Amino acid sequence: MNPIIALLKENNISDERINEIFQVLTENPMAAMLTISQLGLPQDKLQLVMGQVMQNPALIKEAVAELGLDFSKVEAAKAQLNK
Repeated sequence: MNPIIALLKENNISDERINEIFQVLTENPMAAMLTISQLGLPQDKLQLVMGQVMQNPALIKEAVAELGLDFSKVEAAKAQLNK
């Protein structure tokens, strides 16, 4: 299992909420950061998730694939951020 998804599940984040987070992440990464920060995770876990999301895009791609979402939206969002 993807470590980001595993960490969220360990902290009692529902599958539905995890899908929603990664859907937002594929459409608007900055909004996803805000969503993740509002999950009520303990500070150490929040920092771990945020670090993984920011520093390892491959984990995001894996999670998106594991959840059956469209990774092309992640690529489009990254391109938008780089402009």
